[in-house]
Amino acid sequence: MKFVDVKNDVAFRKIFGNEKKKIILISFLNAVLDLHDKLRINDITFVNPFQLPRIAGEKATIIDVKATDGNGSTFIVEMQVAEPEGLDKLALYYSSKDYASQINSGDDYPKLRPVYFIGILNFKYFSTKSFFSKHLIIEESTGECFLKDLQFRFIELPKFKKKANELKSIIEKWTFFIKNARNLDLIPDDVDDEGLKEAYNEAAEFSWTDKEYDAYIYAGMREQDAKGIISLAEKRASEKALEKGIEIGIEEVAINMLKQGMDIELVSKFTNFSIARIKELKSNLKN
Repeated sequence: MKFVDVKNDVAFRKIFGNEKKKIILISFLNAVLDLHDKLRINDITFVNPFQLPRIAGEKATIIDVKATDGNGSTFIVEMQVAEPEGLDKLALYYSSKDYASQINSGDDYPKLRPVYFIGILNFKYFSTKSFFSKHLIIEESTGECFLKDLQFRFIELPKFKKKANELKSIIEKWTFFIKNARNLDLIPDDVDDEGLKEAYNEAAEFSWTDKEYDAYIYAGMREQDAKGIISLAEKRASEKALEKGIEIGIEEVAINMLKQGMDIELVSKFTNFSIARIKELKSNLKN
């Protein structure tokens, strides 16, 4: 059995944004938000259910997985493969935008319901050692949380190092699934949560139609193209910086030679700078 890469744009949304498999997102939300007993989420409504791209190579039609529960709370689940500029502001913007859009000007503020932002990051972002962090609006001196309607959870995949036989909590098992499913051949033996078990089934390649799998492959190609562009840009920037550094170093050598009274032609020959360039450097020494 082979599994798709859950971090892939299409795969992530097909698994977590599937209206016919609500149990997957419900289980994940209960795990991330640590909800138990009467507080558990029992049902959700997708605000933007998953849709395949209409044409090959087109980006998926939704930005993230977004859902609401029976109490009106909103859940935004975002998979970030590469670190975007201003991730903290992005999370705040999405959350506050959804929070404010619940009512119109003049409506009663008590109608506003909580918004939870859950970011799954394929890079390290926070200074904490833990792969899982919770962010609240708290009172600075006491640490108490009075403003509870905006809450944030982040999973940093590179910080998660546990193997299949070391998993204990449900959040560890979900994180292991997201990070490592692509490299597995079987569903781990200790997967007893029905939502997580269904997530593995949805991630199994044999359960995908040809059209879905094609969209998945194209999404992976787009991601590799983007990585290639960034890598090339970084390489060229590094090369330019190196060239500039070498040039500055040679220029300093030329200046020191001129200060020692060496002949312009000799300095030019030694540094491979043009006569005109050496004359310019000498002229600058006099100014």
